Amino acid sequence: MRYVSNGESQTLAYGRMLGNGLTGGEIITLHGDLGAGKTVFTKGIAVALGISDPIVSPTFTLMNEYDGGRLVLYHYDAYRLHNGAEAQEAGLDEFFGDERGVCVIEWSENIADILQSYKKTGVHIVRKDENTRIIEIADE
Repeated sequence: MRYVSNGESQTLAYGRMLGNGLTGGEIITLHGDLGAGKTVFTKGIAVALGISDPIVSPTFTLMNEYDGGRLVLYHYDAYRLHNGAEAQEAGLDEFFGDERGVCVIEWSENIADILQSYKKTGVHIVRKDENTRIIEIADE
């Protein structure tokens, strides 16, 4: 599916739309340059899951866990990782496929080697200008 977002509220709405269909165990990979809207999209998923905590990018912690909704949200940022081995050493693969939650992974291409055996939904966000984003969602 391909969507055009004309601002943060629409990007959030597309995340919410995807989040409404999640049932547990899914892995969502987010692709896009810095500032493309990956964390905003994740906030939309969180809203759909019923999570009211503020969602922030886990750049330095690598993973934030948000509970309190109908599913747990495991929000990853693999920007500082070089490969899947580093993710495994940090224990980040522990929740992949966990039926109690959903894994949303920013910069997943950095750890693609440990994600190969999992079914994933890829979200590609391309920044066209200050407000406009092209969002493509497809199975990987």
